Amino acid sequence: MNRSIYSGPVFQMARRQFERVADHVQIPEMERDRLLYPKRAIAVSCPIHRDDGRTEVYQGYRVQHHLTLGPTKGGTRFAPSVDVGEVAALAIWMSWKCALAGLPYGGAKGGITVDPYALSPRELEALSRRYMQEMIPFVGPHTDVMAPDMGTNEQVMAWFMDTYSMYRGQTINEIVTGKPVSAGGTLGRREATGRGVAYLVSRALDRLGILAGGATAIIQGFGNVGSVTAYSLAERGIKILGVSDHTAAYYDPAGLDVAKLQGHVAISGQLAGFSAQSLIDPSELLAQKCDVLVPAAVEQVITGENASELKCRILAEGANGPTTPEADSILHQRGDEIFVLPDILCNAGGVVVSYFEWVQDLQRLFWEEAEVFDRLYKILERSYQQMMARAKRDRISHRMAAMAIGVDVVQSAKRTRGLFP
Repeated sequence: MNRSIYSGPVFQMARRQFERVADHVQIPEMERDRLLYPKRAIAVSCPIHRDDGRTEVYQGYRVQHHLTLGPTKGGTRFAPSVDVGEVAALAIWMSWKCALAGLPYGGAKGGITVDPYALSPRELEALSRRYMQEMIPFVGPHTDVMAPDMGTNEQVMAWFMDTYSMYRGQTINEIVTGKPVSAGGTLGRREATGRGVAYLVSRALDRLGILAGGATAIIQGFGNVGSVTAYSLAERGIKILGVSDHTAAYYDPAGLDVAKLQGHVAISGQLAGFSAQSLIDPSELLAQKCDVLVPAAVEQVITGENASELKCRILAEGANGPTTPEADSILHQRGDEIFVLPDILCNAGGVVVSYFEWVQDLQRLFWEEAEVFDRLYKILERSYQQMMARAKRDRISHRMAAMAIGVDVVQSAKRTRGLFP
């Protein structure tokens, strides 16, 4: 098998994480490649007419990790950094995440190498529709279901759904999740990841005997996940000391007004310009003392260089892959100093409620928001308890425990189904 297309630091990180888990659960060498490497990787060219009359071609990708448990599921990322290695790593992590949560999905991920903020609304629509048109032979409600990710949103999902539906000649709501409620989306989907992070942080605070009313938090990343997490933590009485995005970082020991931050971002689209008094170097924000640190931006921000400098009690990974294997080793050496909520558990709220949206679309029967979140918290609680029990039983880290559960589920399903000739 030619594995040269799967390269880059993010994919190597996913591979190294898997190898550690495979060693721990003693997966035979002959079974490892089948568990790790994706079933399918698609690369497409997406030409569009720019507003100035030029034709520009963008590269798009979609990786489907496995279809053993059901259709694949995963977001679509529009960002300058997107490449097939990054997309493959995210698809692999999504597989373990879905298996840990007990969802009937394999992992997938897709994206286009583009800065979406450099496109006009018309250009963004044209690129979104062209990408979905190129993906039509490879996706479907029972094959691969897309969702939003960095650089995409409800509107992009609506364009995806409309493009696929026009091809099929009928409305197919269930081809994507994360849609507007008016287009078949579910109540609670936009807030699901952030509220899930906040729920699990509360469980960790309870376990450590820390009262939410006196706790503090710092959130790196103030997009959908980070902003909702900040608001949800503040609702629980937790003081938000610091926030950041790609444009600015703010820190105030007296606490920041989350509602005002959200209002500023709603108008300007970024944190820059919010205040001149609370600015801090973004590289220093992660090292400030707090009870809860939430990396909710991009991969590989907690590294071997800064892991020893963290001064939090809880590391709640709202982003995918924010902690490198080198940093994991350092955190493990620090013992019980930092309670880690690993990404495949901590940010699973988004895919869980995406699953609810898919189920509702298939049934044409929609739930009230209270039912959505009640079901979400039950699944997160079950997954959390399973992770804690596995970590205690095997005397391993929370990340190792969560991944071991996910890998076990996928491996068992593949063994049961066998290998088609």
